Amino acid sequence: MNCEIERKYLVASETWRDAVTSTRRLRDGLLARFEEGKVRVRVAGPVATITIKGPRTGLSRAEYEYEIPRLDAEEILNTLCHPPLVEKTRHYIPHDGLTWVVDVYEGTLDGLVLAEVELEREDQTFALPSWVGREVTGDPRFSKGSLAKQFLPDPKLRSA
Repeated sequence: MNCEIERKYLVASETWRDAVTSTRRLRDGLLARFEEGKVRVRVAGPVATITIKGPRTGLSRAEYEYEIPRLDAEEILNTLCHPPLVEKTRHYIPHDGLTWVVDVYEGTLDGLVLAEVELEREDQTFALPSWVGREVTGDPRFSKGSLAKQFLPDPKLRSA
């Protein structure tokens, strides 16, 4: 089974910007929700994918991702996905043998900045970069499904 194990954090400072090795603009749309899972369509630069994610057990969840034609993805995003779409710029940052991503959100989520790191094992130890703030991995307000449906008006939720 394909498995995603990730940890999510608020960002405490802008110093991460000095370590960015690449950047990509993303548009995500939620196609369907089921129990605690979801089906998402994403356009990331020239690549488009459909992703199926199952419910979480601890930090892990089943995840299946498939490339689809970009024109199909654009049509799905514009006609079938539940609004609003999530728009963000993803920055890739190597740190201590892992690749962190920092997502800078736009549109209704403008001002929200989150950092994520994917792990090999739930019990994997890793060093936090100095710019990482409070962990929000288990906070339902910061799940992609919740973010797609709500605007976070409280500025305290937007940073560490």
